[in-house]
Amino acid sequence: MHCPHCKDPDTNVVDSRLAEDGRAVRRRRECPKCGHRFTTFERQELSNLIVVKRDGTREPYSRSKIERGVWLACTKRPITQDQIDKILGKLEEKWAANKKEVASSTVGMDVMRELRKVDHVAYIRFASVHREFKDVEEFKEELGKLFK
Repeated sequence: MHCPHCKDPDTNVVDSRLAEDGRAVRRRRECPKCGHRFTTFERQELSNLIVVKRDGTREPYSRSKIERGVWLACTKRPITQDQIDKILGKLEEKWAANKKEVASSTVGMDVMRELRKVDHVAYIRFASVHREFKDVEEFKEELGKLFK
């Protein structure tokens, strides 16, 4: 693992522990050259999971793509990386269980359902992109459902 500070290719693992309820390994690393410490995570790759998009095209599952969308929805909200990791870990297990493919609509709806439990503002932000609200009325309708 290259040091993100000085780019030296040799770093040492200082500490390892399980994270995300045993679904990942968190490693604390240190660069012997510059002394910089940083954290890495090791997760099982879901490379065999294929996402079927609305237009019928297929692409390999990308955790980073979903995580980026979730973080955009969670901007300036009191949500931690740990909460997002738990949400995505739980959903990845669900999607990978006995399936080779998952519809992008399923991915979006599942993420929305989990965000709704954590933060209503993040949920509405994510829903507005995923559900492609056409106008303010659709947005109001979703807000009405949220607070019933």
